Parts: sequence; structure tokens; C-alpha cells
Amino acid sequence: MGKKTNLTKIAAPVILAAGVATVSEKLFSFVFDRVDKVPATSADKQQYAESYFDGVDWLHDQPDTEQWLLNANNKSKRLTSTYVPAEVRTTDTVIIAHGYKGNGETMSSYARMFHELGYNVLLPDNQAHGSSAGKYITFGWLDRLDYLNWIDKIIEKNGRNSRIVLFGVSMGGATVEMVSGETLPEQVRAIIADCGYSNIGDELSYLLKRTFHLPKYPLVPAVNLINHRRQGFDLKSVSSVDQLKKNTRPIFFIHGEKDVYVPAEMLNENFAATSAPKEKWLVPNATHAESFWINPEEYKQHVDAFLDEYLTYQPAK
Repeated sequence: MGKKTNLTKIAAPVILAAGVATVSEKLFSFVFDRVDKVPATSADKQQYAESYFDGVDWLHDQPDTEQWLLNANNKSKRLTSTYVPAEVRTTDTVIIAHGYKGNGETMSSYARMFHELGYNVLLPDNQAHGSSAGKYITFGWLDRLDYLNWIDKIIEKNGRNSRIVLFGVSMGGATVEMVSGETLPEQVRAIIADCGYSNIGDELSYLLKRTFHLPKYPLVPAVNLINHRRQGFDLKSVSSVDQLKKNTRPIFFIHGEKDVYVPAEMLNENFAATSAPKEKWLVPNATHAESFWINPEEYKQHVDAFLDEYLTYQPAK
């Protein structure tokens, strides 16, 4: 009896570790694996489906769109984007970062809004999304470096007098927040981040508990180890807050008051992190990534007012 008890004591941690490893691998795959098809939207967003597909049709109907590439000669690293020139020639351009498991096309309605405001628009597909290469989703961390290259391509296309705005929603919001902490050319004048998370570790822990009723420990550290092996970076690095501390560009934070996917508390963390000129808009009754859809015209007016004030902003050299 004593030997069996000792064996049980020895085996239990091994069994537990094997279970954690299996669950962690499945969790990593579910969260980080690339997507080749955009998942169906949540039930509460179905009411906006007609407007959403009107935006997609609008994008497909644009006569002068261009397909841009990064790393064109390397199939495993090739990235794609769609460039939509303004109706009236301009050097003002918005780069729009899409959300988790989306792609550039899913941001068509936002592209249409900026097009109506007179901007050129660039719609990248992030790594492991849409037509871009990549095995794993980086949640904005490696994407931030790709956006530096998209910025360079815009300046090459439209000249040194370019004025560039970074805009993103959800994961895209976090992506442009992370770009903000890099050394940016003076042509980048302003940033708009809609419902971006403060850091991926807290976001993953929050969703594990809310969606799957699973604890942060030991799963998040285990997933982090897998990610470090597969992608080469620590999830602790994936922090909007840390990047925003280095930001020098005017930034407009937008967040839905009733967001339970990226909790509204993260808005306050991100807002507090930067000492650059900043504004925030907590949108009443809006859930995650719903702020635009509740009232597109009001959203457009807020965005236009912010850019009217800050597009001429000259960042310190």
C-alpha cells in the first residue's frame, strides 16, 4: 500500500504537467495559428451586416486600387496591402490596422470614411492574416515593424511632404499603439486607437477566465513558453502601455463603454501611459469594436475634429 501511495505521489505531478502541456498546446493553436477565413461576427454585430457589406462592395468598386507588397521575393515573409488613392490628389494618407482574425478588407467601412474625408488609405493584411504570409498571429508585436515599412512605402509613393495617420481597431488599435513607441519619421502626424488592449498577457488572462473559466496560472506562462519557441518573443513584450510611454505623437483613444472583450479599464491604462497630446472618447452603450457602427456619422465627426487639430502637428526632432 505504501509503495502505491508513493508511486501516486510521484506520478501526480507528471500527469498534471502532461495535462497542462496538452491544454497549453491546444490553447496556443486556437489563439495564435494563422487564419485563412474570417470568422463569422458575433450575434450582436449581425445587425450591422448590411452596412458592413456595403463597405466591402464600395472597396471592390474603387477603380484605382493598387496591391502593394513587402518582401515580394520571399514567399514565406510576403505581406500584402491594398492602397486606395483619394478622389482628389493628396499627400495625406491613413494606414488602417485590422482586428484579430480579420484582414484589410474587413476595414472597408473605415476606409470609406477616411476616403470621404479626403485621405488616401492603405489596408494591410497583418502577418498570418488574409493574403499575407505567416504561421502565427503576433498580436501587433512583430506587425509594428512591418508598419514601419508600410510607412516608408507611403513616403516613397507620395513624397517627403506626406502626412500620415495610423488608425486601428481592437488588435489593430493595439498594433498602432505599439507602433507609436518606435522611432517614427516626421511624416507620421497622429494616431487613432479604437479599443486596443493594454498588453496581451492581461488580455489573454482576462479572456481565459471570462470565456473558458480557466486560470492564468499555469496556462499563460505555458503558452508564453510555446510562443517564445515558435515566434521568438516573450508575451510580456507585447505591451501597448510600454510602447505608449515612448510615444510622441498626438493620439486619440476610443473605447466602447460596455466592452467586455477588451475591458474599458484598459483604455485608462493606455491613456495614462503616454505624455503626448491625447484625447479619449468613451462611447456610451458601445460593446467591443461597436463604437463606429452605433453612429458612423458621429464617429466620423470625432475623428475629423481630432485630425483637424493635429494633422499639422510637428513632432519634436
